[in-house]
Amino acid sequence: MDKKLVIIPTYNEKENIREIVSAVFALPGNFHVLIIDDGSPDGTAAIVKDMQKQTPETLHLIERSGKQGLGTAYLTAFRWALYQGYDYVFEMDADFSHNPQDLLRLYKACSEEGADVAVGSRYCNGVSVIDWPIGRIIMSYFASAYVRTVLKMRVYDTTAGFVCYKRRVLETMNLDGVKMKGYGFQIEMKYTAYKLGFTIKEVPIVFTNRQKGTSKMSGGIFGEAFWGVMALRFRKILPKA
Repeated sequence: MDKKLVIIPTYNEKENIREIVSAVFALPGNFHVLIIDDGSPDGTAAIVKDMQKQTPETLHLIERSGKQGLGTAYLTAFRWALYQGYDYVFEMDADFSHNPQDLLRLYKACSEEGADVAVGSRYCNGVSVIDWPIGRIIMSYFASAYVRTVLKMRVYDTTAGFVCYKRRVLETMNLDGVKMKGYGFQIEMKYTAYKLGFTIKEVPIVFTNRQKGTSKMSGGIFGEAFWGVMALRFRKILPKA
């Protein structure tokens, strides 16, 4: 059976963490979970450690000191996943904005439908977002349109954080060369895969705004993505040496 790992970065997610891990474990197919927690002062990591007593082989935890950025969290987790021999590696938020059931559809896109990277997309079939303020929807939608225009990459949801990677994609990438730390990281990963010749498939999902906890979005996150995309357009993307 394929080894599948769902990576969930956390910072102050005590309201969601127990439920989201349980929802992933309830799926067929034996998904494992790696929580990478950036020193949550609300005790998120302690909840995970308590859950590990029942599922020590399938629930994993990496603790880091302080908020170091979404991108560095995922890069740390990707390296760990490769070292541990996982065949498919997923990104997913902790707050149920991504439906855990859709992990099965992302996995199918990569395992059966020819994709190297499967993206849970809010925008490939119009706009599929629930309970976001209209201003945030407009900003997100046009941010992806801007990225498509600048990078000439036909992916409609370039900032999506619900993704499945085949192992060979992460093995081929020079992960040390990934520069962006915030949500620009999601753009850079997709563009790098695209430039290296991997097939990216968008899987339509419905994205639901978090019901518990606090959003981590900020203006600085979007600023990094805006200027980082301009630089990315002129960077030479090479595979890992």
